Amino acid sequence: MKETIKIQDLSIGYVDKNNVKVVADHITATISSGELTCLLGANGVGKSTLLRTLSAFQPKLKGKIFIEGKEISEFTDKQLSRVISVVLTEKPDIRNMTVEELVGLGRSPYTGFWGTLTKEDKVVVNNAIRLVGIESLQGRMIQTLSDGERQKVMIAKALAQETPVIYLDEPTAFLDYPSKVEMMQLLYKLSRETDKTIFLSTHDLELALQIADKLWLMDKQKGVRIGVPEDLSLDGSMGSYFARKGIVFDQETGLFRVVNDYTRKIRIQGEGVRLLMLSKALKRIGIQGDVRAEGEADIEVLSDRYLLHQAGKTTECMTIADLLNGLK
Repeated sequence: MKETIKIQDLSIGYVDKNNVKVVADHITATISSGELTCLLGANGVGKSTLLRTLSAFQPKLKGKIFIEGKEISEFTDKQLSRVISVVLTEKPDIRNMTVEELVGLGRSPYTGFWGTLTKEDKVVVNNAIRLVGIESLQGRMIQTLSDGERQKVMIAKALAQETPVIYLDEPTAFLDYPSKVEMMQLLYKLSRETDKTIFLSTHDLELALQIADKLWLMDKQKGVRIGVPEDLSLDGSMGSYFARKGIVFDQETGLFRVVNDYTRKIRIQGEGVRLLMLSKALKRIGIQGDVRAEGEADIEVLSDRYLLHQAGKTTECMTIADLLNGLK
């Protein structure tokens, strides 16, 4: 791994009618190749502004951004197109173009005005398609693809651009959960296989915590905090940046959980995953399961069923749904 991007005392924001609006400032950090780095933060904190600034789509207010040792302002547009590729949130409104043709557009920084692909260009395009695993889509028209397939095509296009840096703005925004997981795993794999610097913004906290090598936490008041997920969990950063009423960060699991308001306690006995699932179901309806609780009911978790003891009688329940109905 090497430090591809170095940021020194960066301030980002806008100049509107001679008024300067600072979104975030005093950002000093590095981003390395061969790692997946995720930018996390609530809506409106400036994630897109930061990405646009790092991409040179909008000017920085102050500070330095070095890419492979060269300050970003010293690059020409053509040079930048060979250093940075960007995959945006918006779905591309492209029709009557095949997957292979769209990925081929990633070669435009090298092909010139007419965009004619050489034999070498076609090798790069095919390799990008292979890396993303979309060989079966190669001849398909873009408008026939699902959101997940289309996003993979845009990533292949970025790979075909052969830049050391790839930025992605909310690459999982329009995807269902299995597709989100697949997309994040793909980006993680690509960071390793290509040794590229992959930096993305996302709202998928849980996935980023489990897959990313580095996290950038962004908040208007707290600024930007950077580290590996486990360190940010242990030092309380995850909780302070994202905890809201009804949501807490659980350091034991390294994930967020919903805080439940309990109306009563019930004694539960047993072990294993069936006990854990029962406890989860009880929390959802405002009941705290506790091995020491004393009350009007108690539940035994057996290997294949549940025994509900209440009002002087025992009810055998085969499913958690039956048991919850019995409690009502």
